[in-house]
Amino acid sequence: MAEKWIRLLGPPAIESPGTPLPQPRGRKAWALLAYLALQPDSTGRSRTASLLFPDAADPLGALRWNLSELRRTLDGASVTGDPLRLDLLPPWRCDVLEAMYPGAKAGNPRRFTGQLLEGLSFADSPVFDEWVAEQRYRLDNVVQQLLYEAALAALASGASREAAELASLALERDPFHADCNAVLVKALVAAGDYRKAREHAVRCGNLYRQELGLPLPPEVRRALFDATPEPDPGTPATAATVRSYLDAGGASLWAGAVDRGLEQLRLATALAQHTGNSHLVAESLVTLSGALIHQAGGRGAEVADLLHRALQAEGHDGASRTAAAAYRELGYLSVQRGVPDRAAGWLEKAMEAAVGFPDEQARILAIQGMLASDTARYGEAVAALTESGELAKALGNRRQQAFSASLLGRVHLLRGELGLAATWLDRALAWIAEEHWTAFEPFTAGVRGETFLAAGQLEEAAAFIDRSWVMAELAGDHCYMALAAGAEARLFARHGDLAAAEHWIDRGLEPKPWYLWYSARLLDTAAEVTIATRSPRAAGFVERLSELASRSGMREFVVRGQSHRALLGDRSAAEAVPWLAKDIDNPALAAYLEQRHPA
Repeated sequence: MAEKWIRLLGPPAIESPGTPLPQPRGRKAWALLAYLALQPDSTGRSRTASLLFPDAADPLGALRWNLSELRRTLDGASVTGDPLRLDLLPPWRCDVLEAMYPGAKAGNPRRFTGQLLEGLSFADSPVFDEWVAEQRYRLDNVVQQLLYEAALAALASGASREAAELASLALERDPFHADCNAVLVKALVAAGDYRKAREHAVRCGNLYRQELGLPLPPEVRRALFDATPEPDPGTPATAATVRSYLDAGGASLWAGAVDRGLEQLRLATALAQHTGNSHLVAESLVTLSGALIHQAGGRGAEVADLLHRALQAEGHDGASRTAAAAYRELGYLSVQRGVPDRAAGWLEKAMEAAVGFPDEQARILAIQGMLASDTARYGEAVAALTESGELAKALGNRRQQAFSASLLGRVHLLRGELGLAATWLDRALAWIAEEHWTAFEPFTAGVRGETFLAAGQLEEAAAFIDRSWVMAELAGDHCYMALAAGAEARLFARHGDLAAAEHWIDRGLEPKPWYLWYSARLLDTAAEVTIATRSPRAAGFVERLSELASRSGMREFVVRGQSHRALLGDRSAAEAVPWLAKDIDNPALAAYLEQRHPA
């Protein structure tokens, strides 16, 4: 049976090879189709009618007409119920569904072109117009990531020319994407085209310097010049030797000798390549990438390349601790880089590969909890983080318990459940002290300080927040520096010193953290402070927050961005705030919005 495609990216169309198909009549039918496709949890009829037909004399009647129009054109698909749900069975396929959702196989990312509902506008439905703008940002981010991931996978499989082509397509969307630039350089070097690799690095450096006033990104420089260290020719390439270097690297990292540990793990990886043991190669690559991510702050193309190479070596089928770890780390990178739809897919694969490995399951659940928290699905976050902590407790893994408890404390803080937040964070701090895990302490101390701040205990808050900043700065951890600087800004704002709050905002924005949730939280604080001071910077902060939150699926920050825009006089944003907030179960957010926008 010939496939039937619903194309919602680019000018919308319904297609089947060699067969003309009927098309929905009217832009609102397309709008309804896109809305149902991108609302996997279904949506109520009254809510949908008020969203799409706010000025109609009979909104539900208008909705019924458009539903009948979709049923006429989507023969064999199901659009039924209250709440409404779109169910597509073969031969039906939909481009946005395959791009967005983890259960679908995205396939060739080259076919995802154009914007959502390109060429259509919905000024007569302002709240829906805001929703479309948000989804366009989100989809653009997902497609960019799909191209990047496909380029990495091609590079790992030895298809360097294909990798270069895919990276080039990604750069057409965003020429400033440092990791895509790095992958293109890596691919050209792998293909033996050193001249083109150097030329692209020079062009990239010129672009960054002229447009952003920044030097060539270090990941691009590393892609051009870095070489894998070669072990001593007299060192035997055996499994025993590789595992000895892996053990030595782990011990060095545990002792805080990060550079020495990374050197030993790189040598282990180089030796593993000569053993002919693909599993050992995969294990070495995953161990090295994990060290780069968690001990050296690596988040770019270098570690993603290592992980894709590990998966290529290990194979993709069946339960495997190494594959589970590789998928988990790819999911973790996607969470931190603000691509939640891709993160969910990687973490789903990680859990499938982790059957029988409860230690890996505990780690995966913690990252799933982080993802759910970032996207304002707080009930899911609490469930995942609680289960992670219970597994870690059964295994006697104090560090995992501390990690999961700290994130659980953050969830309760965001929901205004300060007693629960304090309980979990104090437990986490005790476990961190027990483990001498100073690298993670800035996060937990900062969140604990904010819990005191929310409770009005300013002196206690200052002690924890100051400690968080000092420890983050000493470690040079950009993510924790942004977290602590935002907490300092909120502390000074609470004291009424808005000038000092602005100072801390600027300090926090300087490091450019990899974990974009911290950036969004800091921009949210920046918007609040500059709106209060009537600063001309306010509109810029609000715009940056709104774009970042939309691209990254951070639903609560989307709402808060719209709230800021409403205070700056945007009437469409004011209409969108209650509609967007309705899907978020957060009493603290509801109270915040009630105070800012009383009915």
